[in-house]
Amino acid sequence: MIRALARTLPALLLALAPALAGAQSPAASPARPYHVVIQVSDNDPAKWNLALNNARNVQVDLGMDNVDVEVVAYGPGLGMLKSESAVAQRIASANAQGVGVIACENTMKNTKVERSQILAGVKFVDAGVVHIMKRQRQGWGYVRP
Repeated sequence: MIRALARTLPALLLALAPALAGAQSPAASPARPYHVVIQVSDNDPAKWNLALNNARNVQVDLGMDNVDVEVVAYGPGLGMLKSESAVAQRIASANAQGVGVIACENTMKNTKVERSQILAGVKFVDAGVVHIMKRQRQGWGYVRP
């Protein structure tokens, strides 16, 4: 009996895999089947350009209407979201292309940055790291360039 169970268990697991995978991805929707969150925690224009290139490449490859893309900035990465940012134009362009750019309010409080100092179009979350964790739990892909 144990041998019979050992032979059938792998097949049973393979049969259940699609259902189990779907249960782990509650954020997936038929309208946008792909989701990715990109972390930027560096105050470096090159790192930001790489992250924004990643966001754009994902949209081009999968189709803008098929993917949700968010770029979450916290820690030193918040500096590139300020109005004097070296990548302000790229961020504005990403926003216009449907990329959600998100600032961590915990970092803002700790560094005494006001919302008025942040680029237009940027959204806010209480805690950037927690937002990324929640997105991952919802089945979003995670990228840190």
